[in-house]
Amino acid sequence: MMTHERQLSTGHMLALFTILIWGTTFVSTKLLLINFTPVEILFFRFVIGYVVLFLLYSKRIPLVSFREEMLFAAAGLSGVTLYFLIENIALTYTLASNVGIIVSIAPFFTAVLAHFFLHGERLSRSFVLGFTIALSGIILISLNGSFVLKLNPIGDILAFLAPMVWAVYSVLMRKIGALPYPMIGATRKVFFYGLVFMLPTLFMFDFDLNLVRFANMNNLANLLFLGIGASALCFVTWNRAVRILGAVKTSIYIYLVPVITVVASALILDEAMTWVTILGVVLTLLGSYLSEKRGTGHVDTSSNVAGKSTSRSL
Repeated sequence: MMTHERQLSTGHMLALFTILIWGTTFVSTKLLLINFTPVEILFFRFVIGYVVLFLLYSKRIPLVSFREEMLFAAAGLSGVTLYFLIENIALTYTLASNVGIIVSIAPFFTAVLAHFFLHGERLSRSFVLGFTIALSGIILISLNGSFVLKLNPIGDILAFLAPMVWAVYSVLMRKIGALPYPMIGATRKVFFYGLVFMLPTLFMFDFDLNLVRFANMNNLANLLFLGIGASALCFVTWNRAVRILGAVKTSIYIYLVPVITVVASALILDEAMTWVTILGVVLTLLGSYLSEKRGTGHVDTSSNVAGKSTSRSL
């Protein structure tokens, strides 16, 4: 049986691994947008993710109660369908830098919701301090020294909705994590509902099945990366981290996404790093450290028991 300290270390490693992958997905998405629309990328990546999770764990999770089933449905709607659709639509109305800054508020919204709806994850002053410092760093990274923030009301309002929706997903996954199901099976069920809720949107947006595009190896490789790595694998590792660490402590790792993105841009796309960007990276890392080290909440012991009983599988 895993000790408490070792379990916490595992949770932090899973969260960090997930963010390392999510922080580099912009490269694949950017390349795929040449031949695919945002909704097509979203649909195909989660179909691939669902198939992979089904192959890994094909057992059906039983229908125990309507309330429990609604937890899975709400998690699929919020974390799979709404979050990505809102974020993608926001990008069509406002600047990417605006969206990057606003979406990074997700840990704060998660902390507020967890404060009211989850036992043992109370909001603290040190978390707010860390959040303020990290957000300052994220703003510097996103503006990259230009200091121009163009307001676009529709896009910016949508961008604010995205982290709120992700906060709801995080709280729901904390509750699902306390249920006695393997995390692969639970995540697969969340994906199922996410895809069900996504189907009507295919008729609302520009969607074309056109499988010929998969013959292009670059398209196929990038979609497999998003589907297998960023969706199937990372949602399982993220949800597992939430089960171990709690919704708030895990969400703090979202602060690192802009840091990873700017480093990946420098290494892969050969983009220059200014002194403003470097200062932003330092502030973001400092803020995330303060939020995690002294921040909110402790791991709920009742959830730990559930986590240990289901640790036979991610």
